[in-house]
Amino acid sequence: MTTPPPPPAPVPPPGGSPGLSAEGVSKRFGPVRALEDVTLAFPPGRVTALMGENGAGKSTLLRILTGDHLPTGGRVLLDGRPVDLHSPQDAHRAGIRIIPQEPEIIPHVPVAENVYAGALPRTRLRRLDRAELRRRITADLARLGFDTVLDPDLLGSELTAAQRQLVEIMRALTGAVAPRAIAFDEPTSSLSEHEVEALFALIGRLRDQGIAVVYVSHRMKEIFRLADRIAVLRDGRVAGVVEASATDENELVRLMVGRDLSSLFVRRQVATERVVLDVRDLRTDDVHGVSLSVRAGEVVALAGLIGAGRSELALALAGDAPIRSGTVALDGEVLRLRNPGDAIAAGIGLAPEERKAQALFLQRTIRDNTSLVSLRRLSRRRFVRRRQERALAQEYADRLRVRAPSVEAEVRTLSGGNQQKVVLARWLARKPGLLILDEPTRGVDIGAKAEIYQIIADLAREGTAVLVISSELTEVLGLADRIVVMQNGRTTGELTREQATEEAVLALAMADDLAPAAPSPAQTGETP
Repeated sequence: MTTPPPPPAPVPPPGGSPGLSAEGVSKRFGPVRALEDVTLAFPPGRVTALMGENGAGKSTLLRILTGDHLPTGGRVLLDGRPVDLHSPQDAHRAGIRIIPQEPEIIPHVPVAENVYAGALPRTRLRRLDRAELRRRITADLARLGFDTVLDPDLLGSELTAAQRQLVEIMRALTGAVAPRAIAFDEPTSSLSEHEVEALFALIGRLRDQGIAVVYVSHRMKEIFRLADRIAVLRDGRVAGVVEASATDENELVRLMVGRDLSSLFVRRQVATERVVLDVRDLRTDDVHGVSLSVRAGEVVALAGLIGAGRSELALALAGDAPIRSGTVALDGEVLRLRNPGDAIAAGIGLAPEERKAQALFLQRTIRDNTSLVSLRRLSRRRFVRRRQERALAQEYADRLRVRAPSVEAEVRTLSGGNQQKVVLARWLARKPGLLILDEPTRGVDIGAKAEIYQIIADLAREGTAVLVISSELTEVLGLADRIVVMQNGRTTGELTREQATEEAVLALAMADDLAPAAPSPAQTGETP
């Protein structure tokens, strides 16, 4: 059977037309205004990043551009001509595709059949042409750079979240109609570092082919690495469009939330002399002789590169990794941490790095997730008092401004920032003496970040000892009273707030000599 040639790569249209664009687009859902008079162009051969807080209108705009919503007002244009997009199928036929965060995968067929679903090669007898299918998937995997990360024989049900997303990307790029515009909605949220590199290389090739790329992400480093231009939405309106090379993170934050990046950090030094956490020569399978302390009302940050051992240390302090030697004391009492229950009983809380996999029951309600570690005091004769449980969940949902219809909403329906607030609500309700926050703002928008920073400041002001792990140096420098730097499971140094700079932290994180030049205050027993 003759193989049809692949769709030709699109090239920028003559006359410099804007490719895909929205002109005066508005959208209302009943009385709620989601978009108001949005005019934005997504030029061919350029990557336009679309940024904004959750609720700014990004998802609504994407759904209008890809035929999933009809605008209340305004219109969508492709190469300067209006297009009627009444369904995603209309958008596909026009060459407009979106790569969603949650791809639809057929569970009981292999990758190859998932990729070409609806357009499978057939023999003259109308049977599946498996030889042609194998040739096509092998060629397309190699062409797109996914041949080392995606096995064509894996069933849909066997795919990781990252692999499911790669299948959706392949669908968009191997269809019968050459893509003119492709939108990526938070595409790296579930990808490994290797898969992210493959995706970025692919996006570069799409740009070089003249395709208009729309890239939605909260991650500033990705935005500045990939984007040619950045469009910011705020409260359903265009707050600004800037060239990526002519702006910085501070301006983008100001466009998104109306204030500077520096104003997001509200830390005041309120630490007391009381040492809450005192770790001495702690050793696990991954941690080698770590000593540190955290005082009441103090925020201490653990900094370091990937693999430095920060999360492993947090798990040991939370009773979730066996301690081989050394001591952990809380308020002067040496603890025996055999399991997470021991840590919780002692007054240690952990908000782990992977909130969905490690902290939340996604199919359960906000109420269930908030009360999880407080059930004993909410129970009478082994029965949970539902009224008190609901009141507790409502109290902390209100305090942390969790955006949800009610505390009976399932956690899976919430944004990343609101899910993180539910994890924090769980521990605030428990009132721990020490709270460990591992990457507390990963995957949340800038508005939610500001709110989480305020929560951390409030906890410190109330006397909680806070240990923060973060890979964002801006966050580390803005939040911490002291910074302990780790490398390969060891501490390489400690910096006060006054000593800390990005250069100083990175120098310690990449130090060749793992023995610090001088012992830290925690190691000498001195009060920092």
